[in-house]
Amino acid sequence: MSLTVRDTRVHLIDEGQGPPVLLLHGNPDTSEVWRPVIDGLRAEHRCLAPDLPGFGQSEPLRMPQYDIENMGRWVEDFITAAGVQQPLDLVVHDIGGPLGLAWAVMHPQRVRRIAILDTAFHRDYRWHFWGRVWRTPLLGELSMALLNRSGFRMELRRGSRKLTRAQIDETFDRMHPTMKRTVLQIYRAADPWKLAGWDERLLRLTADKPTLVLWGDRDPYLPRSLAERFGARRVRHFADCGHWVQLEEAPEVTRELRAFFGEP
Repeated sequence: MSLTVRDTRVHLIDEGQGPPVLLLHGNPDTSEVWRPVIDGLRAEHRCLAPDLPGFGQSEPLRMPQYDIENMGRWVEDFITAAGVQQPLDLVVHDIGGPLGLAWAVMHPQRVRRIAILDTAFHRDYRWHFWGRVWRTPLLGELSMALLNRSGFRMELRRGSRKLTRAQIDETFDRMHPTMKRTVLQIYRAADPWKLAGWDERLLRLTADKPTLVLWGDRDPYLPRSLAERFGARRVRHFADCGHWVQLEEAPEVTRELRAFFGEP
């Protein structure tokens, strides 16, 4: 289905009934990365998973402004368009992390619980190799132009060695030129130093709101030490998983989320 947010069409998965859960994906994914988790949550929760602007079947922002504050406002606009009025549970991964966590910091009264999977929200974070490439003019465009299926398979397998070939190919097939341009715009707007103050506000929020971190320790893009820096009451490390823990260990991640959301 789709919604109109800021005069642009946003594709989303909207399934299940019960307390709302918002799931925000990362790069190079779409809402479909949450499908195994949604299948396990929808019996008890309304699961909302949008394709972020410019990703998958969602249109890009008409005036591309992918800075953290504007994207936090976009998340609020999406939630309003989806008709959610009560506080919701938030699940974030990769670049969905800064977007969703910025929204949570800006609207703490709208947040019930927070689940964080392999992302960064720290002013001292240093970009991984591909992040530095995408942030570099011309070099980023060249990397996207040269992207092919075999290289994509190799890189995602490096990111999460237990991903199946079918999962990787499905992700590759959902990529398109607009999505590639959007990735460059997002990474170039994402200066870690701009998180100064935001990261402190997040720690104050996670001290107040129940927070769970699920982390793939073999993630080559984000050091495992980041998992301990969100102020979460509980951190679970998956020693044999990489960046896409929600796909590598979908049943266990779903079990953790269901138990976490069900706590009084």
